[in-house]
Amino acid sequence: MTDLSTRVHRAAPALLGFAAVRALGLLTLALWSAARDKSAYTLLTARWDSLWYTRVAELGYGYEVRLPNGDVHSNLAFFPLLPWLERLFAAITPLSYADAGFLVAALASLAAAWGIFAVADHVYGRRVGVCAVLLWAVLPVGVVQSMAYSESLFTALAAWSLYAVLTGRWVTAGTLALLAGLTRPVGLAVVAAVWAAGIASFVRDRSTARADRAHGSGRAPSPTGGPSAHGASVTRRALGMLLAPLGAAGYVLWVGHHTSRGPLGYLDVQAGWRNGFDGGYAFAGFVADKFTSFPSALAGLALIVGVGLVVWLYVVCVRQGQPLPLLVYAGVVLALALCASSYFGSKPRLLLPAFPLLLPLALALARLRPRRSAVVLALIAVASAIYGAFWLNGSGPP
Repeated sequence: MTDLSTRVHRAAPALLGFAAVRALGLLTLALWSAARDKSAYTLLTARWDSLWYTRVAELGYGYEVRLPNGDVHSNLAFFPLLPWLERLFAAITPLSYADAGFLVAALASLAAAWGIFAVADHVYGRRVGVCAVLLWAVLPVGVVQSMAYSESLFTALAAWSLYAVLTGRWVTAGTLALLAGLTRPVGLAVVAAVWAAGIASFVRDRSTARADRAHGSGRAPSPTGGPSAHGASVTRRALGMLLAPLGAAGYVLWVGHHTSRGPLGYLDVQAGWRNGFDGGYAFAGFVADKFTSFPSALAGLALIVGVGLVVWLYVVCVRQGQPLPLLVYAGVVLALALCASSYFGSKPRLLLPAFPLLLPLALALARLRPRRSAVVLALIAVASAIYGAFWLNGSGPP
């Protein structure tokens, strides 16, 4: 078998399991929506952020909505890669922009599942890789993986960039990080992971060279591992690091030029949506307000437990010695999600790309007997499908 077919065969259980979970979620959503006289497809493709993306794909940037309170919602807040892909698919197929967004999400979610498997398989082995993908699929907000949103596309690019870093494919890692930076603001997390790994690698090379000199190593270089090969490796690493930030930086600078507000113009755009980074102060106030009455206090308690859980998972990731790129990536995603100053109800969705946080749970699940782990995942999948259908049929954006 070729290398690609071997990889597909190895990842097949994870991909088939992921597809089964998504099919269950979509079927549940269709039945729930029909009972409420709503269109499940419309919920997936033509509400909330999906509408902003399709408008960018169809008409380009420059559209904004002025609210009665003075806030200005500009479509410049939405990064361009998903609209570009929607426009591409709509141009080469009979699909509408909304249909194209749904197709991109479907393909990207499979690519993301495969990327998560590749990372977990590389670090911990195949069984953990399968469990990690299935855990990502059964997250309570897993329905977003099938929406015409950018989370699946971003997670796919991030996962494969991290895999490229872990396997020493620096130019590939930098290119994928560049594309991730064109997808969502949290693309900075992928850039940070590539740079942290690159700097650590340079430091490690220098320490090794010093140790060799200190011990008077006089070994002759091998034909495939001599100075020229090492120099090429260093060049590829540096090129990957240089490529990584170009996507995010390029779009932010373009927005600044487009709005005539300079390099920080994108922050002004986000401020129009009342979004920014305040270290978690606004979120803490949002949680505290929940304790002003008894029914809402239960929601406040659930929020505290949820935040505590994800922070605890990150601490476990550190203690288990996850590779540096995964820790940096997950840490930045976690910080940006929890410390944003607005859209508190969307925070679970914003954490969706932080798949390294699932690896400790995947390790624990992989230690169970296969039948027991299958039962656990099946029960969670059913609960996730029901919650996703309920959530998406609600009044607010996920």
